[in-house]
Amino acid sequence: MRFLLRFFGFLFAAGTIVFLVGVAAAAGLIWHFSKDLPDYSQLQDYEPPVMTRVHAADGSLVGEYSKERRLYLPIQAVPKLVINAFLAAEDKNFYEHGGIDYSGMARAALLYAQNIGSNRRPQGASTITQQVAKNFLLTNEVSFTRKIKEALLAMRIERAYSKDRILELYLNEIYLGLGAYGIAAASLVYFDKSVNELTVAEASYLAALPKAPAALHPIRNHDRAVERRNYVIDRLLENGWIKQADADKARKEPLTVATRGTGAHTFAGEYFAEEVRRDILERYGEKKLYEGGLSVRATLDPKLQVEARKTMTAGLVKFDEAQGWRGPLSKLDVSGDWGVKLAEVKSLSDISPWRMAVVLETSDQSARIGFQPGRELGGAVSKQRETGLITLDGVRWAKAAAGPQRGRTPTTVSQVLSPGDVIYADPLLDKEGKIVDGQYRLRQIPEVSGAMVAMDPSTGRVLAMVGGFSFDQSQFNRATQAYRQPGSSFKPLVYSAAMDNGYTPSTVVIDAPIEIDQGQGVGVWRPENYSTGKYYGPTTLRNALQRSLNTVTVRLAQDIGMPLIGEYAKRFGVYDELPNYLSYALGAGETTVMRMVTAYSMFANGGRRVKATLIDRIQDRYGHTIFKHDQRECRGCDAPEGWKNQPEPQLVDRREQVLDPMTAYQITSMMEGVVQAGTATVLREVGKPIAGKTGTTNDEKDAWFIGFSPDLVVGIYFGYDKPRNLGRGATGGHLAAPVAKDFFKLALADKPAVPFRVPAGIKLIRVDAKSGMRAGPGDGGRTILEAFKPGTAPPDNYAVIGVADADGRQQQPAPPPDDRGFFRPGTGGLY
Repeated sequence: MRFLLRFFGFLFAAGTIVFLVGVAAAAGLIWHFSKDLPDYSQLQDYEPPVMTRVHAADGSLVGEYSKERRLYLPIQAVPKLVINAFLAAEDKNFYEHGGIDYSGMARAALLYAQNIGSNRRPQGASTITQQVAKNFLLTNEVSFTRKIKEALLAMRIERAYSKDRILELYLNEIYLGLGAYGIAAASLVYFDKSVNELTVAEASYLAALPKAPAALHPIRNHDRAVERRNYVIDRLLENGWIKQADADKARKEPLTVATRGTGAHTFAGEYFAEEVRRDILERYGEKKLYEGGLSVRATLDPKLQVEARKTMTAGLVKFDEAQGWRGPLSKLDVSGDWGVKLAEVKSLSDISPWRMAVVLETSDQSARIGFQPGRELGGAVSKQRETGLITLDGVRWAKAAAGPQRGRTPTTVSQVLSPGDVIYADPLLDKEGKIVDGQYRLRQIPEVSGAMVAMDPSTGRVLAMVGGFSFDQSQFNRATQAYRQPGSSFKPLVYSAAMDNGYTPSTVVIDAPIEIDQGQGVGVWRPENYSTGKYYGPTTLRNALQRSLNTVTVRLAQDIGMPLIGEYAKRFGVYDELPNYLSYALGAGETTVMRMVTAYSMFANGGRRVKATLIDRIQDRYGHTIFKHDQRECRGCDAPEGWKNQPEPQLVDRREQVLDPMTAYQITSMMEGVVQAGTATVLREVGKPIAGKTGTTNDEKDAWFIGFSPDLVVGIYFGYDKPRNLGRGATGGHLAAPVAKDFFKLALADKPAVPFRVPAGIKLIRVDAKSGMRAGPGDGGRTILEAFKPGTAPPDNYAVIGVADADGRQQQPAPPPDDRGFFRPGTGGLY
């Protein structure tokens, strides 16, 4: 008995010593690995890289910009179904353990012992807390050292943060494949849904991804992905988090994905989205753009954007097709599987409904074509092959652009197309605009290009922008980056300078040949009207603007001086510095569509300075507004105690008045005349008040129209990227104005016909439309209402400006202004 007591005492002592040694060893290990543990307190202020999102004026998504596609979602906004799916897949005891799942570790250790020598990767057995420690604070190194550090950090994290905070970090940080980080982004990328719209099957698939997103690809590894998804569904059922019926339904649900692209999400909005991206990059830098989680509310009106794209591309195509068929894009061997070969040819992705196709066979009456197949999510070419017919009606426009058949209308399809031709085609429409089933029309990418901008003149908000035919073809934005000569569309600024300095719309100027001696070595400049050799003699400024008479404009610029015109050009933002050459009064300088539209907005809004913007406001990731375009003060808008019969809120507009409101109205009225009886009469079809001006440069290299209604300004130009002649008669009135007409008809279709606002002080006096003199009782239909400022009036006698000597070089000097700075009423500044 005594021996047994001694033996057990020995065992107890030995066990105690071993226990103490073990505790000491464990404490030593913990102390050793704790010395250089990362600071877990940084999780408190963690700000993950979050994508910047741009939304249109109606809230629809325009674009997303990120290095890691992530949207940060607070745990309170995560549906219970999604939380349970991830817990079922990763850590069902998450809300019970203290950071380490000891039973899971035991299973992993047993499995590791069984697999020694098999070269299999050890099973992790990490809890969600351990994964947070690894993802945020450690590396992916496979070692016992990393696992020990991971466990130590997990226990510390559990003591410092709530379970919900730890789960929130995990669900927003994990990589789930296809470039998506976090559940919010993954839900959009895989299913184009927000997380609260996910089904049981979809939530289970996302929950299956953290372990191996590449190995569970929904296309390349479809069967394995379904198997793992169903495993998560079974765990949800086993844990009592879903019902049997829900589980059965979810297992039968096919695994299909509806991915969203990474480009602009508003159709036809690619140029706009890219311009916004460049703006944000310039304001805040690359890190803020791609990681800052900014929320950008853009000025884009999606409806107007689609209409602008539709009308602009239709105008470009119409002009280009009139030049003739230039031939196929390339040739292919159509023997064998033509679809795989055609899929390798780069096609433009943003010109729907146009589709790339290859001609399979031809006859006199038709050609059978095969359309380019799409690609599956994994990158493989789709096995579907779609064909159609191009009939003779679909190629009638395709006159040969060169060669002996140039200009001849084709009489057979085989004259235009041959087997192997790679082309574009879109559905053929009948005379009523309905699609003819199975038949297609031949298309070609236009060589000519151009741009369009639509703006709100009161605020400078850009409502629509078209920077070219296809963003996929060229990212060069011709609305903001192409500097072109505006031609006669610059003339309203010259006339504005004149109206501000004593001229009136009834001032009469001689329209006749003129010679300008430009100095030694430069020679004599002889500006001519577009219709060479045609002059109208004595002409009012209104009629001169309507007919876009160059010699009148030159005489006007010569009298008021180019420095003054340069000041107005700078004030309106058209040019930064305008050289003092008279040719620049005719629009010889280079500027952009955006600048011209901004300038015309100041005519439309009564002379207030406007700054063009594509962005209404920007908020940071916390919802704080860091930029707002509208700087007007709203007095009385803050009503913390609610409505108590206080005065209505007042908007205080402190923007600079760059032009006399009465001058702005005079110019607007004169540009209404351009539409009613001048070079832009095609816009009369709109049936609403429209003012504007056409522009055509030398050798017809550029064709412009800038015009506006009281609440919408539109600017358009046509031209080749490498400027060359557009063809005789390719004027702003024939090319750009019809496109503007089509756009205004769509944009103003449901708007009332609002007349232009007449500012206080303007006198509307009836005058003779031709002479500009005050109308008499019997003048009848030759009269119009003309706008005059206080202190000015229509002339009572016929005074002609600009009468020259026989050689046309010497002009009569202007009389001095009176003591108020105005010229004598009725003289308009010149005799």
